[in-house]
Amino acid sequence: MFVLIGGGGRTATQLALLLMAQDHKVHVVEHRSEVLHRLHRDLPSEAIFQGHATDVRILEQAGIQEADVVAACTSSDPDNLALSYLARTKYRVPRTVARVNDPRNAWLFNETFCVDAALNQAELMAGLIVEEMSFGDMVTLLKLRRGQYMLVEEKIAHGAKAIGIPIKDLCLPEHCVIAAIIRNGEVIVPRGISVLEAGDEVLAVTDREGAAQLATLLAAPKTNNGGQR
Repeated sequence: MFVLIGGGGRTATQLALLLMAQDHKVHVVEHRSEVLHRLHRDLPSEAIFQGHATDVRILEQAGIQEADVVAACTSSDPDNLALSYLARTKYRVPRTVARVNDPRNAWLFNETFCVDAALNQAELMAGLIVEEMSFGDMVTLLKLRRGQYMLVEEKIAHGAKAIGIPIKDLCLPEHCVIAAIIRNGEVIVPRGISVLEAGDEVLAVTDREGAAQLATLLAAPKTNNGGQR
């Protein structure tokens, strides 16, 4: 995969290093002299292109016409939007990812400006807080389909509602599937008749609604005053 990154800040540099470590081709476009000096210490010189990330001439030198993904990571929201729009409309880049610097501008990062995925740190942090508060001891292992679905894990607490009930009778939502049960260190492939036990570790693929319901079924019961027994 060939990824062109607009902007050479520390986030962009770390992204480039991670992608290169996975054997992806990466080119970084940056115009600030002080940032370029650091980039040449961190990245191979052949991956660095000096110029503005919205300069068509520089982008073409960096090979944007062959890129599979453009990541707009500059410190300017207008530049990130412009780069995403250029990448899609002029160069037909299949995928665009853009960084949101000011959360007040997040509403602009959509299909109108050809942004496939927007990285809004404030929104991500808020989502993580809500998720932690909503799902209790459930751990999110992997996000799927841009966060619409997730792979989660939770250990069944003693006294949980799901104990002793066949999976087929748990009345799980449509988009919640128990993928595996780990019991005494062994992986069990779940069937409809499989019965959950206290101490089992459950792996499930689910959406947010399903995760919340599953967390309720696997958690320890609560006392009348809201505390756990």
